[in-house]
Amino acid sequence: MTTTRREFLGRGLAATTVAALGRPRVDAAQRPAFPYVDGLSFLGPDPADVGRSGLSAFLLDVSSVAQVETADGSIRYFRSFEACAQSMTAMRRTLASGSIPGAFLAVQGSQIDSAFREGRTAVVFQMQGTEPVGDQLWRLDLFHELGLRVQQITHHNDNTWGGGAIEKTWIGLTKVGTEGIERLNALSIIPDVSHASDATALDVLRTSTKPVILSHGAARALVKNARCAPDEVIRGIGASGGVMGIFMMSMWLTTDPVPTVDAYIRQIRHVVSVAGIDAVGVANDYPLPGELAAGRAGNDNGQVIANYYAWWDSVAKQGVLGFDTRPPHVVIPELNNVRRMFLIHEGLERAGFGAREIEKIMGGNWIRVLRGTLG
Repeated sequence: MTTTRREFLGRGLAATTVAALGRPRVDAAQRPAFPYVDGLSFLGPDPADVGRSGLSAFLLDVSSVAQVETADGSIRYFRSFEACAQSMTAMRRTLASGSIPGAFLAVQGSQIDSAFREGRTAVVFQMQGTEPVGDQLWRLDLFHELGLRVQQITHHNDNTWGGGAIEKTWIGLTKVGTEGIERLNALSIIPDVSHASDATALDVLRTSTKPVILSHGAARALVKNARCAPDEVIRGIGASGGVMGIFMMSMWLTTDPVPTVDAYIRQIRHVVSVAGIDAVGVANDYPLPGELAAGRAGNDNGQVIANYYAWWDSVAKQGVLGFDTRPPHVVIPELNNVRRMFLIHEGLERAGFGAREIEKIMGGNWIRVLRGTLG
């Protein structure tokens, strides 16, 4: 079976004839005072959402993922080389066509500066999982030519490079994975340890000579689940000069029965306490306008959470850490909308963060890493 969770980002957008690429995305009065950057997001059905988001830049997963059922009935995902090469090429064409107002492919971190000045949005290509590369490391060169600048090592499960977090038994980086990290460094593609097992994440941190990021995730100290990162990994990301983006998936942000902005701020505070103010940023992991089913349901978590139980239960049967109890929610209702960055900014101000700290969290830390690695 070949359904897709986030498949073909932007398919159909290229057919929408709208403003030229150079046109500002939104009126200057509605833009933030400094650049907002999102560590991972997806496009929604309306191209104008890029402008409404207020983002000067975001990492966009351009992989094409198929859902597959295994012999034991568990639900897993697979990304092929052919499908990802096609989806990346298609997104390049979509951005070049100008059909997403103000958005453009960014291959250098310094392009975010001009994006902010001009009211545009720099889109940085990211790929979740190295299955499309496997042991054919030359494929990284091709993906780099197509615009790839951030490479996630694993997605949920083990692959040729190393271990995924959503496994009962964790493995580390393989020989191919070690060679892959070295190739990423040589190409100035940023290694991303989101979804990696603890062992693999720590091996990547030991192997990479350049900053390592965790583009989207949360802290295990607050939610004891395999998908969340332990303090040792968070500390290592900070020491590498990298950033961890706190994402919007509330089942991994808090065990509170009702998720709130305060719970999101607690995650940020934890990363700051473990790795410092330079190590934390904002991420999404939903489409720009939010989790779409939740949005249609008025952000009523009770109506939407059942959509996640088939996958959750399939993982629980494998005995993976933290999946023994079903979560009651998937989104923070107040943040499940296209203006979330402005609301997080306000939440940080209410929580007592200083102006310079907020600027770093909302985008400055991402810009530092992207500029430092990509130029």
